[in-house]
Amino acid sequence: QEADSRERERLDAELHVAARIQSAMLPHVFPAFPDRDEFEVFADMRPAKEVGGDFYDFFPVDEDHLALVMADVSGKGVPAALFMAIARTLIKSALLEGLSPGQALERVNNQLCEDNEAQMFVTAWLGVYRISDGRLTAANAGHEYPAVRKQGGPFALLKDRHGLVLAGMRDSRYTDYTVGLEPGDALFIYTDGAPEATDADGELFGNERLLQALNREPFSRCEETVARVQEEIGNFVGEAPQFDDLTMLCLTRKR
Repeated sequence: QEADSRERERLDAELHVAARIQSAMLPHVFPAFPDRDEFEVFADMRPAKEVGGDFYDFFPVDEDHLALVMADVSGKGVPAALFMAIARTLIKSALLEGLSPGQALERVNNQLCEDNEAQMFVTAWLGVYRISDGRLTAANAGHEYPAVRKQGGPFALLKDRHGLVLAGMRDSRYTDYTVGLEPGDALFIYTDGAPEATDADGELFGNERLLQALNREPFSRCEETVARVQEEIGNFVGEAPQFDDLTMLCLTRKR
């Protein structure tokens, strides 16, 4: 029994270290670009277990382009975290080479299909935001619909075209689309942990409540928007356990 307990403690300690390594991989210093006044971005991940399979990312491709990533690996725990680390590295590498989101998804999908004996998969939404004029080019690999707020209106789901999940089938095709963001417009991307958060009665938070949370104060700063959605999900779920990672990112064009 004592040996079992020691082994459990050792595993818990290792998981805790893995979680710290994982969270350190994601951008977590905010404000992220204090010298840029054209846009603002904020993101946060709350893993359900010590380590999770969700990840977000954002990074400059060049002076005028910002890459945005939101993704969710199937499964939980250490296998999902390892697959997440590989997927994140491959996506970042493809986008830094200047591939469009759709091209990046096609390349990463084939790379992940090569040695996928665990038969895991990743849903992903990739965007490249052109800072000078607010033009967003994006592609979706089986991921949740982004929410977009335009021209002083409310946040609404953008029902974009979905390709197949990554690591699902070789040579899958992914289509780029574009969205123009004007000053004051915003983008909100998230993983299915938000709409699928479940209360004690088994009811889902759902997309309607997600949009209501976003639209309660639609013009607040990105960090406040993310915090409000997290708070409303927390209030809805109550004492029920968190089954899935909760990950979200908000970008606002400021000028």
